[in-house]
Amino acid sequence: MNNLNSVLLEGIVSDGPAFNNSPELGASCDFVLVSNRYYKKGDDLEEEQSFFDVRVKGHLAEICNEYLSKGHGVRIVGRLKQDRWEAPADDYQKGGPRSKVYIVAEHVEFKPRLPSA
Repeated sequence: MNNLNSVLLEGIVSDGPAFNNSPELGASCDFVLVSNRYYKKGDDLEEEQSFFDVRVKGHLAEICNEYLSKGHGVRIVGRLKQDRWEAPADDYQKGGPRSKVYIVAEHVEFKPRLPSA
């Protein structure tokens, strides 16, 4: 039985996209999505920014690479994925287990590009 793993986010492309097309893995496009949350704290309006790593695969990755750039608004629907690996020891940090969670986007909706400030 699968557990629920679903993500719906809307925000602005902060970094990327970075496109990769390899025979082993196929096409993929990675970018960073920044999502702003506004809330009241007393009489003040506060802003909280969150940054999310997003990966798009296949034909949709090719479309994202062609049409997305920094500052574009997007809405994505996808799932969380965790990669795990063993890091080697070096002069700067200890080796050992590492992991990273990112969003695998299955649907990307393009929004208007924000004007430059």
